[in-house]
Amino acid sequence: MQRHTVLLALLMAAPQPSLAQSSKIDEAVNHFAAEIIELRQQIHQHPELGNREFETARLAAEHLRKLGFDHVQTDVAHTGVVGVLRGGKPGPVVAVRADMDALPVTEDTPYPFRSTVRTTYLGQEVDVSHACGHDIHTAVQLGVASVLASLRDGIPGTVKFIFQPAEEGPPPGEEGGASLMLEEGVFEHPRPTAIFGLHTNPDLEVGHVGYTIGPALAAVDQFRITLYGKGSHGAAPHLSVDPIVMASQAVMAFQTIRSRNLPPLEPSVITVGIIRGGERFNIIPEVVHLEGTVRTYNSEVRDAVERRMREILAGITQAAGGTYELKYDRGAPPTLNDSTLARQMAPTLARVLGDENVQVLDPLMAGEDFALFASQVPGFYFSLGTTRPGTTSGGLHTPTYMGDDSAVLVGMRAMANLLLDYLTAHSQP
Repeated sequence: MQRHTVLLALLMAAPQPSLAQSSKIDEAVNHFAAEIIELRQQIHQHPELGNREFETARLAAEHLRKLGFDHVQTDVAHTGVVGVLRGGKPGPVVAVRADMDALPVTEDTPYPFRSTVRTTYLGQEVDVSHACGHDIHTAVQLGVASVLASLRDGIPGTVKFIFQPAEEGPPPGEEGGASLMLEEGVFEHPRPTAIFGLHTNPDLEVGHVGYTIGPALAAVDQFRITLYGKGSHGAAPHLSVDPIVMASQAVMAFQTIRSRNLPPLEPSVITVGIIRGGERFNIIPEVVHLEGTVRTYNSEVRDAVERRMREILAGITQAAGGTYELKYDRGAPPTLNDSTLARQMAPTLARVLGDENVQVLDPLMAGEDFALFASQVPGFYFSLGTTRPGTTSGGLHTPTYMGDDSAVLVGMRAMANLLLDYLTAHSQP
């Protein structure tokens, strides 16, 4: 509480953002627009899965070096890139983060630069695309790097640019993402006093942004269940211990956790996304695998869900005569926007984009490992509208998701102003 009071006092005493500064940012965005849009399309057309962002990382590092960054580090958390840009005036250090990885999703859009990339994922040949908009995140950050490098003499402080791999999660058996970047010291030399990030939002039109104060995104857990039974001929089920029946009962029973075991006003989601079992229509198998995700905001609710899942699985398998294994992995915590920082920076979004184009959003049950960065220093994470007015877009993680190029320029304007306004407000008068 005392720390937040001090921050508010610093803000009240700090100089107000300059309209000339915003005008310079607009001019720089327009100057670099064509180059950055071309980079966005290049990244979109050549997507790479988590911990395999080799070409995207190379592109980002080369761009920062070309801009004359003071320091560019590669191979952070496998394929991450970190660049440091020191301004011409003394001041604090602020960080900005973009994630680079794509998804194993087949793109179904009319874009001439759509992805046709295929690769191997979990032993299977899959199509790859930027169905979560990380190509836009990366392009915006490359654009902000260009803008701020062109204005560096007037920047009161230092900006640390973090290009993160594996936000969607590293491949099984590997480490990666924000947690590994932090383990490898991404917040050291220099350490930022705050961090900013954004995510594309197809529910908002281009030119609009949204944010929350406090809770923004949920904690993300993953579970893997193996149910063991006894196989038999499908015509003789009485000789089996049927794991498919056990799996069906488990899926339905899991839904009673949300409806009967948790407070009705506590947000939570339990989703089974994978069921695998059986080889032939007339054979009851011995084993069935389930995988899914749990989303929560409250640590006590998180504990309760895992406990009830174990109790349900134990009861179902014991009654049927089978057994189970449950691997429950706790991922990123909830993403929380620092309340003081969010209230401090929201006026920047309104000034740059117009008050009517800035929305206060409800928290979502999606998750983000940006939460790990924001648990170390105050963080501000906002949504960037990506749907061109008059058109439609599929949702995130779907084949038909379409992020319009023009959203990149809006993101550049918003983020560059946020970073400079923060540095200006927190620099010594």
